[in-house]
Amino acid sequence: MQTSPLDGLHDVIVPTHVSWWPLAPIWWVIMAILLLTISFISYKLYQTYQFKKAKRQAILLSNQCDNDAQQLHILIKRLALHYYQQRVASQGTQQWCNTLNKLTGQQFTELELMSLYQPQTNQAALANKLKLAIVQFKVKEPLNV
Repeated sequence: MQTSPLDGLHDVIVPTHVSWWPLAPIWWVIMAILLLTISFISYKLYQTYQFKKAKRQAILLSNQCDNDAQQLHILIKRLALHYYQQRVASQGTQQWCNTLNKLTGQQFTELELMSLYQPQTNQAALANKLKLAIVQFKVKEPLNV
């Protein structure tokens, strides 16, 4: 009888398991890029959080000033000073009114702002308007007033 030519072949040898460690250089590059990206995003989020810290503090303080329009106006002035320098916070009444309208989205009149310096006891409507202005205060608005 004739022998089969396959009988002379040896059994298939299964290769040993290939280890995943050490990693290929491309994986090190990918991990470094991923780490840098996560670090950069975290840093930018932290910067944004710190930048908006003054506004968050002003909102907390405005909730403590119950209908005290003068204190609320001082808070808005402090926000303007913090975010937009001394020249914005020290403007005249008409210019400050225009700036305040632009930064808060509210419509303040010069008469309302002048009433802060009059000896009046009931300024609840103005106080509510100023509280809303603090909440809506824009912290990154370019000013050309």
